Amino acid sequence: MTANLQIPTDLQSLLEHFPNIAPNDRDLIERAYFRAEQAHAGQKRKSGEPYFTHCVAVANILADMKLDAEAIAAALLHDVIEDTGITREDLSAEFGDVVAALVDGVTKLTKLPIQVVQSNSRRSSNVNRELEYIRKMLLTMGDDIRVVLIKLADRLHNMRTLGYMPAEKQLRIARETMDIFAPLANRLGIWQIKWELEDLSFRYLEPEAYKRIATNLAERRADRERYIAEIADVLRKELADNGITNPTITGRPKHIYSIHRKMQRKSVPLEQIYDQRAVRIIVDEVWQCYLVLGIVHNLWRPIASEFDDYIAAPKDNFYRSLHTAVVDKNGKVIEVQIRTWEMHEDAEYGIAAHWRYKEGTTHDKAFEERINYLRRLMEFGSEVKDDAKSFVDAMRAEVFQDRVYVFTPNGDIVDLPAGATPIDFAYHIHTEIGHRCRGAKVDGRLVPLDYTLKTTERVEILTAKRGGPSMDWLNPDLGYVKTSRARSKIRHWFRKQNRENHIAIGRDVLERELRRLGMSERITFESIARLFDYDTLEDFLAAIGVGDINSSQIANRLLAEEKQREEERRQEELLNPPSTSVKVGDVGTNSILIQGADGLLVTIAKCCRPMPGDAIIGYITRGRGVTVHRTSCKNIQNLSEPERLIDVSWSNTLAEETYTVPIEIVAYDREGLMRDISTIIADEKINLSDVRVSTRQNIATFHLMMEIRNASQLTRVMNRLDGIPSVVEVHRRQMV
Repeated sequence: MTANLQIPTDLQSLLEHFPNIAPNDRDLIERAYFRAEQAHAGQKRKSGEPYFTHCVAVANILADMKLDAEAIAAALLHDVIEDTGITREDLSAEFGDVVAALVDGVTKLTKLPIQVVQSNSRRSSNVNRELEYIRKMLLTMGDDIRVVLIKLADRLHNMRTLGYMPAEKQLRIARETMDIFAPLANRLGIWQIKWELEDLSFRYLEPEAYKRIATNLAERRADRERYIAEIADVLRKELADNGITNPTITGRPKHIYSIHRKMQRKSVPLEQIYDQRAVRIIVDEVWQCYLVLGIVHNLWRPIASEFDDYIAAPKDNFYRSLHTAVVDKNGKVIEVQIRTWEMHEDAEYGIAAHWRYKEGTTHDKAFEERINYLRRLMEFGSEVKDDAKSFVDAMRAEVFQDRVYVFTPNGDIVDLPAGATPIDFAYHIHTEIGHRCRGAKVDGRLVPLDYTLKTTERVEILTAKRGGPSMDWLNPDLGYVKTSRARSKIRHWFRKQNRENHIAIGRDVLERELRRLGMSERITFESIARLFDYDTLEDFLAAIGVGDINSSQIANRLLAEEKQREEERRQEELLNPPSTSVKVGDVGTNSILIQGADGLLVTIAKCCRPMPGDAIIGYITRGRGVTVHRTSCKNIQNLSEPERLIDVSWSNTLAEETYTVPIEIVAYDREGLMRDISTIIADEKINLSDVRVSTRQNIATFHLMMEIRNASQLTRVMNRLDGIPSVVEVHRRQMV
């Protein structure tokens, strides 16, 4: 069809990427080229370049990645459905169903409406078009991975020509690229695109920092290249002496954004970043990589903390290489990468390096592993497909971070985000297993449900025959759940329960939290509901019952409210000081003011042990001055002589001291229980003045006297203690 047409220079350059291309594939690319050129005739981009030039540039990026003829043809045609009168049916008839499907897949990503989503009972603003676009892109990957590869190439060329866009668009597109497209390229292992997308985005997002590093690198380029050449000469001679005669030794490309991140992470100037002096050694065989590593370490002193073996333990995006850093005789640090040519191709082109024609090829295990990885992402994406913002937030949390790989009892590998717990694992296996999870074993030993899983561990979930998840699992302070997938499943379970159950669950959570805070007797449920802007108590309790409000939020709100009231009271006292108030100086009570009395001895009641932040009241004793109680103290509430009560309050300037607070912990007795309790108390730097433990019928009761600094510390440690497996209840104890 194209035999009589003169081959344009840019088409010839494109075809040179495929020196051994089959005639049918060459014909497909040529026909796509001329069809796209005809369709885009006269169209120009905002940069002023012909639109067709952009299509050829995208095709060249994919050709560099060694993609097949169908992908190259689709890249040339990727905008014709959107920007011209050509239809998918036209493409299918002319180029086949595969090319038409690829072009249609790319086109669908750009024609998406703005959605409105709702969060709790409040309407959020419109989810912007980019978030929905990204969601659809990720979901589309499940049909043909080449769709997203074309889109990445399209984005890369757009970033290369971003300078012609208005400043506002530059920032928006650069931020979107940095947040989504660069991490996606990383996950696909396409480092060549990842690095360039990051550097181009960084250039627009932080132009001053970009310019500062780029200028510095440019000024030192000649010295750096001369130094790398000297290092390469030394290495070639030493490698040749050891039988490695054909290594490729180059200076590693300098990626400005990577250098910037290292400077921030390590809080060091540019001069101390090793990437400035980086060497890459490429050999033919894996065994040669380790031989080269030994030679490098023999030549120069290695830095132990900078060695990583990604050949024995590849990264989760399948990246393989040896990384090390050494110090030369002049004290300069050199970063060295060692890999085979196959590893190098994988690192540069990622999943694209494993693309094969579908006919006449053997099974490619690495390619299948990457495809399965993408399918798992799509399974995750379908669970939140109705909410674009939630999906993108979840993808950032679930996909664009480090991962851990653990085993099921049957030896299957489960891929989870770093920091995942047994509950996350359980919900990953099956929703019902998550709901009925009651315990876990890791490598045969019992672990708490907030245990952080580590790569290579074998996990077994212990389940109950019936039942559901605990509301505590949704409390972020307790650390039971890491993944948004598990949180979503837990909330969905609670939402399925009827309203009466929601209210009952919410009432139980609220009562328990107030008991732990020692506020049960002095604050009503209705007043707390009003704090959270709920018109009715039932609506408030139902919100707790379905997980919209957790116990940590309740505690924080109540403590903040109490602190605000105390501050208002102090301000009132400053403006209108009581005429007969005196600050007393008894040991342990130098932070208390007595209203309406002068020179009285003040003691802290041993029955309820009040501390700063508690609501307090004084009781005038016979011959022993004033005893200060919490207002919720049962001894005060049952008092037969209320006329002996007197107003007391904490002073404006609290002394730096601790207050002894009695705590009772009730738990099912087990091995290691005391150790778990002691660890948390030690972490909080709390001293124990008295410890008493009693056991009866497998129930252990701990009576602890804790020296607490403030109410916030008390709430935090009680929350953590209550989260210990087998602990039934933690509360402030009333002394007799």
